[in-house]
Amino acid sequence: MTATSALLVIDVQNDFCEGGALAVAGGSEVIAPINKMMESSEISVLSQDWHPEDHQSFATNHQSRNPYELVDMPYGQQVLWPAHCIIGTSGADFHPDLKTGLAQMVVRKGFRREIDSYSAFFENDKTTPTGLDGYLKSRGVTTVILAGLALDFCVYYSAIDAQALGYKVVVETDACRAIDLDGSLDAALSAMRNAGIHVK
Repeated sequence: MTATSALLVIDVQNDFCEGGALAVAGGSEVIAPINKMMESSEISVLSQDWHPEDHQSFATNHQSRNPYELVDMPYGQQVLWPAHCIIGTSGADFHPDLKTGLAQMVVRKGFRREIDSYSAFFENDKTTPTGLDGYLKSRGVTTVILAGLALDFCVYYSAIDAQALGYKVVVETDACRAIDLDGSLDAALSAMRNAGIHVK
């Protein structure tokens, strides 16, 4: 990878891996290929889901609501999730096998209680930035390579936002795993390809 490209490693955290609160099937299988990619990448960035206990995307914070139901929020429809990646818990930690020391930056997202954040670039209102775009532009990055969890949510939203911000975008599906909620995987893959994103 050249200096004009950056590897974005999305949410490889304990709660998204086997045994976690919002486990993605085969989640830990992404770690070995991601570690290898980070070893050859000059710029690597990790994103980290980072929620307060009272986060409004948690089903437990909505009376008579169940996980995976849809609710209307001021910024649009929101999936209600099982409580996960709560600040200061082991579930929010990166998976211990992930070589975090190879990354130059960590972007935390979803820490505002009233709004979820799938993308590593913007919260779900699509206007509140995380600061990642500014960091990458200051490093001269023009291409982003994405890997991690989950392919059909946080990887997908990050890829779409990166494309909209003017980056060339590559998604390494071999280093991703998906939740696949009601066909969300096929929908995400189609949307990315239609947007001109290189889905490998």
